[in-house]
Amino acid sequence: MKGVKMKAVRYYSKKDIRVEDVPAPSGRLGDDMVLIDPLVCGICGTDIHEYIAGPIVTPATPHVYSGATLPQILGHEFSARVLEVGRNVTHVAPGSRVSIQPLISPRDDYYGRRGLFHLSEKMACVGLSWDWGGMGERAVVNGYNVFPVPDSVSDVQAAMIEPAAVALYGVDRGRVTSGSSVLVSGVGPIGALVLLATKAAGATTIFVSELNPNRRALAKTLVPEAIVFDPRQTDTEALFRSHTEEGVGVDVALECVGAEASLNLCAKAVRRQGTVVQVGLHVRPAAIDAMLWALKDITVEATWCYPVQIWPRIAQMIGAGIFPVEKIVTAQIAPEDVVEEGFEALIDPAASHMKILVNMKA
Repeated sequence: MKGVKMKAVRYYSKKDIRVEDVPAPSGRLGDDMVLIDPLVCGICGTDIHEYIAGPIVTPATPHVYSGATLPQILGHEFSARVLEVGRNVTHVAPGSRVSIQPLISPRDDYYGRRGLFHLSEKMACVGLSWDWGGMGERAVVNGYNVFPVPDSVSDVQAAMIEPAAVALYGVDRGRVTSGSSVLVSGVGPIGALVLLATKAAGATTIFVSELNPNRRALAKTLVPEAIVFDPRQTDTEALFRSHTEEGVGVDVALECVGAEASLNLCAKAVRRQGTVVQVGLHVRPAAIDAMLWALKDITVEATWCYPVQIWPRIAQMIGAGIFPVEKIVTAQIAPEDVVEEGFEALIDPAASHMKILVNMKA
């Protein structure tokens, strides 16, 4: 209804996030669109980067594809309930519980025709470069952004499917399988989910490299049999030699920090013809030992986002209990507390939070 207001968390610029009343979606719903009621929404590392140093990916001028611009309603990791659907939408109905796949891109460009929607040069994202986001009381998204979830998946778990997709895609690209030996370097939110995903994939020897003692403790809680260490205080070469078959190194190393030292540790950790997967995003060039890469004949896989078709698979893994993504959630907060208890808490070096969710019904 025109003139109706709703509460939303909006990003304006660096260190400027406001909780305010804004116009709710109004007018006729498009034939391929869905009106949703967001339930639970995660604060992502991308959101943190925008808060600390943005705007980076939030568009200061209208986005080339979506037309969105600042201020931006935040939130791209979220669950929701469907309120209304356009006449062409048949896979969900009012009342359906859904997880949002937030990537928005043309269906008919080079990548779209090949089903590689996450690689489109025009890609936008709900909560970052779209008129709506998960930290608003209402949102409008495309039908293809909405995936129904079974009753075995909670609202919190449904909100965690998006970051879990990033993690599982990295594990897929590393071809981790039953019996694999794996190094997970870095246990931030994505690294923690990568750790859970390697376990779900059947890895039997799992090493975890992490500087932060709180995160090392969490890693042991998530996967008690993991070999967790601080790389600054460990003879890593001896460690990998003593815990892998014939001392050759791990099959797969997943770099989840986006740091040069972490990337180089991964290259040293893998056996000859092993695989290094770049999951963390590097914000500056990294110096590497290319000769080592050549001598070991390794494969290096780089990842960006995820194939959007991965959603139902993750929901089934969660529902079956083999991918307990909710275990990395350390707090749920109200929208009004999003700055102090959310963003500021996550950037506090003394804090022990891993994943903070905004409960839109709090």
